[in-house]
Amino acid sequence: MENGGFFNMYIKNYKELATTPEKKDALSVIEAGLVAANPIQTLQKIVKQNYLALAQQKIPLNGYRKIAVIAIGKAAGPMTKAVMRRTTINHGIVVSPQNGDTIKFPKKIKICHSSHPIPDQSSIRAAQAVLEFIQQLHPDDFVIFLISGGASSLLELPDEISLRDLQKIYKLLINCGANIEEINCVRKHLSKIKSGKLVEHLTCAAVSLVISDHVKNDLSVIASGITYCDKTTFKQAQKVLQRYQLDKIAPKSVIEHIRLGIERKIPETPKQPPIKNYLILTNTYCLQMMAKHARALGYRVKVLPAMTGNVATVATRLLKMASLKSKSMIIFGGEPTVVVKGKGRGGRNQELALHCLNKMKSKQVMVSVGTDGIDGPTDAAGAIVSSDMPKSEIKIFLDDNNSYAFFKKYGGLIYTGPTQTNVVDIGLILSR
Repeated sequence: MENGGFFNMYIKNYKELATTPEKKDALSVIEAGLVAANPIQTLQKIVKQNYLALAQQKIPLNGYRKIAVIAIGKAAGPMTKAVMRRTTINHGIVVSPQNGDTIKFPKKIKICHSSHPIPDQSSIRAAQAVLEFIQQLHPDDFVIFLISGGASSLLELPDEISLRDLQKIYKLLINCGANIEEINCVRKHLSKIKSGKLVEHLTCAAVSLVISDHVKNDLSVIASGITYCDKTTFKQAQKVLQRYQLDKIAPKSVIEHIRLGIERKIPETPKQPPIKNYLILTNTYCLQMMAKHARALGYRVKVLPAMTGNVATVATRLLKMASLKSKSMIIFGGEPTVVVKGKGRGGRNQELALHCLNKMKSKQVMVSVGTDGIDGPTDAAGAIVSSDMPKSEIKIFLDDNNSYAFFKKYGGLIYTGPTQTNVVDIGLILSR
């Protein structure tokens, strides 16, 4: 521990970046947020030997023939490991990103590594494996679903649409500036397993423990509501495509499938959850732990949750709310969006940091990272900037969506590697 905080636990290049007392404090507070995002401590409070302690009630685990676990998402490995430490699991299946974790499990746990953020054949194979596992369950069994961010792509089974067409619409949605509610509205209406369809025909008792990667903690949006249900319609999916002018360039099979849904020739997505779903970890908790740590370091703190919208707009809002008084800090969480028009590389956290640097006042430090450790199609989690960094070339890099190259040239990239969790983004602006 350094400065009373978390030292070099997640940020691999901490020493390279922590060149001033202010940067050390900023990175220490970010570390506190990343530690809070780890699901293991949370699950230790919930999973007991013979019961689950949830929402002021106990769900007994004894009396069932077998206890199974089905884990899907970026935190699938650590969540499964935490549950297996606390209670007896007879069998299970874990679906996590390729190269996402190296956790070893006994043979009774089937491992599927699949693709993110764009599904591929491995995502379909994983979905088929999970469906087969569910079909083999006995009515006297009990299933603990462990759901986290990334599941929308990791587990996919397109509904009468080719994988190639599905991949194309995924890419169009991710790059057009749509938010996650809009993206998942479309994705849920193109899938055979999202919106609770995965568990529609489950014959045994089950519960779903969910880590939120959505700023509003909407269970119908997190992981595309894979064990929950859906609040949106085919008509709303069509409006999303029209709003971002994708209706003219989306694959014809996608447009046709949504049209058939609007005409009620295809059933709507389920509107009632087949099983109980419980939120167990959110971005808000991470912000609370960051604020607690920042105050222990002597900072006056303001917390700004759920920062959404275009990165340029979010940067302006953040800087307006940041105090210039010495030893003050705003701590924020959220999920800004980026419209990709250039050919460069970067992620929303890096682009947000670059926008902030462009407008930053003197004596400020700003950090933004993805809690999953992966910012866009890069190997960085995010970036740290300070007001003394060069600004003359910023517009050139922003115009090409090339924030990664800017930070490669001038420094500031934060590397954690995959953290095996995901509670959206965290960040801060510190005034010296």
